[in-house]
Amino acid sequence: MKGKIKPYILITPIMIIILGIFVTGLIMGFIQSLGHFKAIGLNGFTLKYYKEVLTSKDFLSSLGFSFYISIVSSVIAIVLGILLSYSIFRIDSKRKTIDFMYKFPIIVPHIVAVLLVYNILVQNGILPRILYFIGLIKEPFQFPSLLYEKNGVGIIIAYLWKEVPFVAMVTYTILGNLSYNLSEVALNLGATNRQVFFHVFLPLIMPSVLSAFIIIFAFSFGAYEVPFLLGATSPKALSVKAFIEYSNPDLTNRPYAMVINMILTFLSFILVGFYQKTFELISEYKG
Repeated sequence: MKGKIKPYILITPIMIIILGIFVTGLIMGFIQSLGHFKAIGLNGFTLKYYKEVLTSKDFLSSLGFSFYISIVSSVIAIVLGILLSYSIFRIDSKRKTIDFMYKFPIIVPHIVAVLLVYNILVQNGILPRILYFIGLIKEPFQFPSLLYEKNGVGIIIAYLWKEVPFVAMVTYTILGNLSYNLSEVALNLGATNRQVFFHVFLPLIMPSVLSAFIIIFAFSFGAYEVPFLLGATSPKALSVKAFIEYSNPDLTNRPYAMVINMILTFLSFILVGFYQKTFELISEYKG
């Protein structure tokens, strides 16, 4: 009994600090989202800020844009990440070198990824100059504008640069522990390479794929720096809109920012619930 509770006793001090900061901030944000902000003379409680935000076309546009870039980047990252990990799995030699190369983007901060994407894709950047040099375009400015445009192409590319290696790492962790004899057995029984992938390996890595999808979707949905630096003026990602509302010098605007933050927090809790269910699924699979 003493041994079971010892780990909980050891982590109690740090958990008090972490949960204290998180819970205090959450409670204060929720109170302000209800219009109670004594510093500027708002002493009552009301749901009018929630009503105004939830019926605002600007908010709905930002919500839709955040879902769009998160879904598109996550789905593409999952597909490319699985293909990358399966390709590495099929390589017999030089796996250590490839392991280092594909994991490198994971350790690079998002702000650096933004600078790389900007320098490569901006209309006077590296890629347009290469295309101009080999004669595919007559002027560098003929290169399509992929940054600061309403479809969020630059944002999605920056996310993919980080997320594809992450998905590959998660799925390869499973594939690397599987025997390649499974493939040979299936091939000897008449299965094609496509059938081996979809009916043998893909079902085995699917719990990890779901887990990776939830993680990268949650991050993309709540991330601030990439859509702030590469996104268009309109529509804005929800996290960017929340920051702009919060930094407004007019403090009467603060409850609107807190409403957006509460909605982001609520959606985050839903994703945590999905992640927990997926983790239970993985545990049952391993058991």
